Amino acid sequence: MNWFDPPEVAPVVREEQPVSDREFTEMELRQYNGERGRRAYIAYMGIVYDVTDAPNWRGGMHRDLHYSGLDLTRSLRKAPHSESVFQRVPAVGRLIEDGR
Repeated sequence: MNWFDPPEVAPVVREEQPVSDREFTEMELRQYNGERGRRAYIAYMGIVYDVTDAPNWRGGMHRDLHYSGLDLTRSLRKAPHSESVFQRVPAVGRLIEDGR
């Protein structure tokens, strides 16, 4: 079982994914927490991804472990899956430092 899809679904993996020029600070990213109809975004390795439509991220939370609206780089390094899961969700921008 992988991180984004239920076991019975085998998604098509895109080779490369362009990243938008949009920039998010950590403060801005927190607004995209999947609550009250908001989109659910997470950051990983400086890239912001939209996980709103990923089956295992319903409601902005992944398996009662990870919340959307956050930079999950450190916690996802310990995940039981590879970085290839990010090819299954859209990249919507880049994470920048607050105050930049």
